[in-house]
Amino acid sequence: MKYRVSAVQYHLEDINSFADFAAQVTHYARNAAEYGVQFLLFPEFLTTQLLSIGDEQGNALPIDRLPDFTDEYEELFKALAAEYNMFIVGGTHVVQSTDGKLRNTAYLFQPDGAIHTQAKIHLTPTEVEEWNMSPGDGLDVFDTPFGKIAMLTCYDIEFPEIVRMARAKGADVIFCPSCTDDRHGFYRVRYCAHARAVENQVYIVTTGTTGSLRKVDFMRANYGQAAVITPNDIPFPPRGIMSEGTENHDMLIVADLDLQLLHDVRLSGSVTTWRDRRTDLYPDWF
Repeated sequence: MKYRVSAVQYHLEDINSFADFAAQVTHYARNAAEYGVQFLLFPEFLTTQLLSIGDEQGNALPIDRLPDFTDEYEELFKALAAEYNMFIVGGTHVVQSTDGKLRNTAYLFQPDGAIHTQAKIHLTPTEVEEWNMSPGDGLDVFDTPFGKIAMLTCYDIEFPEIVRMARAKGADVIFCPSCTDDRHGFYRVRYCAHARAVENQVYIVTTGTTGSLRKVDFMRANYGQAAVITPNDIPFPPRGIMSEGTENHDMLIVADLDLQLLHDVRLSGSVTTWRDRRTDLYPDWF
């Protein structure tokens, strides 16, 4: 099976209304549709742009106001998925659970109107100490007409165990929305994504934020690049990069994923890392 994916290098800038946000998101979705994309990825924390709308005094909204935009966010992406007949990983949005906890949550919007979510499992110190967020407590793998996928956000990709669990549950593609403020953070995520692709013989589709929110604390600097990452084996590019953007530019990338190639290399590749794992010593916990 083959299908076309795209990832947005989302340019953050201060805005005045939700309509401004909707116009920017719609632009990217329309652009991806022109390339015949079937799966579109936005980055982590793209909805922090809404905090720059500000209050009556012109100050940025606090992070705990983001859940106020959840209904509008969901309706926007739900409508775009239907209009363009496209599966959209809508980056992440901060939601408030019934117990009052804030969670950084990735969303999958289907063309038929279905919505699936995956809370970020591993949180950075900033998310915990500055934004008082709570981690997700489970991993889901989602069935689509293009096979099973998982959504693991930014820091999650730095933990081998959780990606191993996703593969053990059948995921062939990991969508990794990310948000990093400097090159150190960017390369931590990027290098770990390459390692996870090699270890599990999966595709990793990742992207990050670019630009700057001048009003919003901890979002004033962004260093991002989109990439479609493959295992390092003969059917794939030697560097394990099928497509990548230009760092910190407002753009999107496009690539075709061939799931049969993954099955082939797992069976008879130069190395068979998935088949050769020692589950007698380290089981796939799930």
